[in-house]
Amino acid sequence: MAKAKDAFRTISEVADWLDTPTHVLRFWETKFSQIRPVKGAGGRRYYRPSDMDLLGGIKQLLHEDGLTIKGVQKLLREKGVRFVAALGPSVTPHQEPAEVAPVVEPVAEAPKPAQPEPQPAQTALPFDETPAKPDDQSPRLLARAPLQARQLQHNAAKIAPLLTRLEHLRDRMQYR
Repeated sequence: MAKAKDAFRTISEVADWLDTPTHVLRFWETKFSQIRPVKGAGGRRYYRPSDMDLLGGIKQLLHEDGLTIKGVQKLLREKGVRFVAALGPSVTPHQEPAEVAPVVEPVAEAPKPAQPEPQPAQTALPFDETPAKPDDQSPRLLARAPLQARQLQHNAAKIAPLLTRLEHLRDRMQYR
């Protein structure tokens, strides 16, 4: 199964794609700070498609166009990574847009009779429509404080053993 065009590649896959030895790619990493493959836990390199495009441009400039490493570094500083990456073979080739088929307008359907939307089940808490102040027109929510108190008690019960353990560790550290 072939990898997706935007998948990360290993150094050996990139070396095969560019027909360049892996040690050369590692050397280029030391000379061009713009090449930054992702390194896994074991130090294995994974190249993004943008890294591969840049490597392709660097190879083009060094091997085909005959520039020196300093010349490519200068070009990267002056023209940028995108310019150099565009010079070499691309992992994600730019495809010409396909010819667009003419749009056929659908025949309008007869409007369907409006159906009332189903009402959600009553899950909200009751509201007290009396204003908090004579000039305040917003309804107040009843029974909110008991819900918050229960949630706080639940959280406190979960945290209490952790706090006890932390206090114990703090005491042990002070006596050392």
